[in-house]
Amino acid sequence: MSTYFPKEGEIVRKWYVVDANGQTLGRLASQVSRILMGKENPQYTPFLDTGDHVIVINAEKVRTSGTKAEYKVYQRYTGYPGGLRTEEYKKRQTRKPEAIIEDAVKRMLPKSKLGRNMISKLKVYKGDKHPHQAQQPQERALEARA
Repeated sequence: MSTYFPKEGEIVRKWYVVDANGQTLGRLASQVSRILMGKENPQYTPFLDTGDHVIVINAEKVRTSGTKAEYKVYQRYTGYPGGLRTEEYKKRQTRKPEAIIEDAVKRMLPKSKLGRNMISKLKVYKGDKHPHQAQQPQERALEARA
């Protein structure tokens, strides 16, 4: 008896819409990353991309717990001497709220070619409109944890 692995043509990808309004950032990101990896599917295989597409709307209405909104800082390095760039959470929330959710989800995915392929299935939008009506996405209510 051999182990079954799904072939590339056998994987059926669904589209889901997730509303970030009032959701906590980390809990939202962990549940979205599970959908992108395919851990919700019965044919999940760790070394194959069996995940679904996720559309996140209302990115500007995501919240953080505690005092993270005042103290959280995003850092990146340009590669040049003295090239450390920092940005506060509140400033990024007003400038580009989509990047907050994208970064949180991306950091929960595998750090490999597979993870880069998975993150390409994530679409994040500022308002409650998105241009993916042709894919007929289904509403997905995430688990509400206190």
